[in-house]
Formats: sequence, C-alpha cells, structure tokens
Amino acid sequence: MKAAAVAHSDLVITPVSGKGDLTAFIDLPWAIYANDPNWVPPLKAEMRELLTPGKNPFFDHAKAQYFLARRNGRVVGRISAHYDELALAMPREQGMGPGTGNFGLFEAEDDVVGAALIAQAEQWLREQGMTRVVGPISLSIWEEPGLLVAGHDHPPTVMMGHDSPAYQAMIEGAGYQPVKTLNCYELDITSGFPPLIQRIVASGHKNDRIRIRKVDKSKFDAEAAIILNILNDAWGRNWGFVPITDAEIAHTGKKLKPIVFEDLIMIAEVDGEPVAFMMTLPDLNEAIKPLNGALFPFGWAKLLWWLRKPKVRTMRVPLMGVLQRLQASRLASQLAFMMIETIRLEALAHYGATRGEIGWVLDDNQGMNAIADAINSKVNKVYRIYEKPL
Repeated sequence: MKAAAVAHSDLVITPVSGKGDLTAFIDLPWAIYANDPNWVPPLKAEMRELLTPGKNPFFDHAKAQYFLARRNGRVVGRISAHYDELALAMPREQGMGPGTGNFGLFEAEDDVVGAALIAQAEQWLREQGMTRVVGPISLSIWEEPGLLVAGHDHPPTVMMGHDSPAYQAMIEGAGYQPVKTLNCYELDITSGFPPLIQRIVASGHKNDRIRIRKVDKSKFDAEAAIILNILNDAWGRNWGFVPITDAEIAHTGKKLKPIVFEDLIMIAEVDGEPVAFMMTLPDLNEAIKPLNGALFPFGWAKLLWWLRKPKVRTMRVPLMGVLQRLQASRLASQLAFMMIETIRLEALAHYGATRGEIGWVLDDNQGMNAIADAINSKVNKVYRIYEKPL
C-alpha cells in the first residue's frame, strides 16, 4: 500500500511497515500523554505481542492494518483498521455481523490528524469489502473496547483503556453515532453489603445444592475450560459478542496466570454442575505504572517481587457469567452475590484492598446493572462504542 498524503501537505499517513514503524506505533502514547498523570504506560513487550500476527491468536481469524501519521517527519498519530471473521459471522442485530469492520488503537495530536487517520482507516476497510465501521475496539471486544468519555480524572485499572478527552469530538466529528455504552462501577469493599444482600448470601450458604469454590490453579487448563464454557454460553446473546477460541483462551490464560490467585476466582456449582463464575484480578496497573513500559533492566524483578504477594488498593472484576438458562432466575442473583461476598472477604483479608471495580457492563444488561446497584456501587467510568456506515 502506498503512503497517503492527506489534509495538508506536511501531513503524511503511511501503513506501518517493519520493526521501526511498529516501535513508533507503540511509542506514540508516551508523547500524547506526557502531561496526563492518570495515563498508565502499558508494557511495551505486551503491546508488541498484541500487535503481531503469529504471537496473538486473534490474527488466526482477523486481519489488521496499522497506520502512522507524520507531520514534517514527526509521528503525530496512529490508528488500526481491522476486521474479525468471527465477528462477521455473528448476527447483525447483535452488534457486529456481515460487512462490519473496526478501528482502534487511536491516538492523534490534533483534530486534523484525527480526521485524516479515521478517513484512512475507513478507506482500508472499504477496500476489504466492509460496509460499516464499529469502534474504537482495540483490537478485540475482549480487550479494550470503547472510547473513555467519562472518568478521565483517575487512572484505569488493569485491562481498561484511557483516552484523551479530545477524542470524543474527533470521532463524532467524523460522522460516528453512539451505538453502545459500557459502564464501569466502583465500590467500597471495606464495609459489608446491605442487610438484604447479606441475608441472600447466608441463605445460599445453607443450601446444600449450592457450592461456591475457589479455582484450582494446579488444574489450570481444566478450570479455564470450565470458565470458557460458561462464558461463551452466558455472554452468547450479549451485544458485540464474539466467541473466544481455544487458542485465545490458552494465550490469555498464559498471560494472566501470574495474576490469577485461587481465592479471587470463584466457580459456583449447583447440584455438582458448574453454572457460574466470577473472575477478579488485583490491579496490576498499580504495579506497572512506575515501570514506564519497560520490564528491563529492573522492571521484571520489581514485578516478580510484587506478584509474590500483591498488596493493592483496587480489585477489578473483568468477567462474571451465569449460564443463560438460569439468568432470569433468583438463583442467578443469589450465586452472583455469594461469589462477590466471598471474594470481597478474601480481598480484604489477604491483599489489603479497599476498593473494587466491576466492568465493563453493557448499559442494557439489566441483571448485572441491578446487582451493581444492590451492592451500592456507582458508575465511575463510561466508555462508548460508535458506528458509521461506509
């Protein structure tokens, strides 16, 4: 693909080509967020793995092109354009579907750069036969979907995005309309939940049919398979859902294994059958922020030391699921409250945590939003996904 000159003669957008361009693509946020105290520098090695076919199993069923914007030779913006064959196979009414491509990993120094990058991503998607764009999604719905539109005043937790407040106007100015809102909830975990919730939890513990158990890390692959089966069923009708492949769960499991702690991930069984799970992660961002993206020469040792016995302020719940056949039942809520309370007590006792985050949660997920409200949590970050016909 040839370089594309757009908007002004001093602004040139080119496809990423070679290691030098990829390094520039990864490095750009350090310039964009140099004066933003709430930005958390990602680990550069993990970013390179995310973006590289052959290392990230997302590319087993997806294709992407990255672009850099340069002004007078200086990198001033970046964007990815990509599409996922699994997303294309989903029903259109479920969010993705035939003809739907995505953009993501968007950073721009100013409005001119932003408009030019978005136009370039759209052009590439048209060339691939796409007729609609949904974004920003970086790169998969399972990674960092949506643009941060509220909550810029505090850092994101592990695996959550952070964006310049200027990007909302850039994206909407390019003709994009909101299609879905994702909420993140925060709560004080140092005090007990309301009496009604405590009674529901106590009642569940008296029920011999119900068992809330920790995962067994010595059986990591088997436990991961149980969670994946519940997840693909529980989330199967959600907006934006794309199935997770076995290769992706193995890859994600390998990455997350160092921050997987048995007492922070619960599986709920009813009559011996696993029917629900809740995954909680200590906020790794608290440990990696001081590393400024580098594991070497000393970052790796510091991180390993932290991982031996992490002490964190915040615990994040990135995933929770209950089998679809139970979702409309009182049992589903009871299991959720039991898992939340069990993990809350573990987080207090063993990790020093005082704060929890649940999210992201779709704004129309009535069951999960009701659970969040019942335990006195409040929305602290809002992400928005946009769409536009091509």
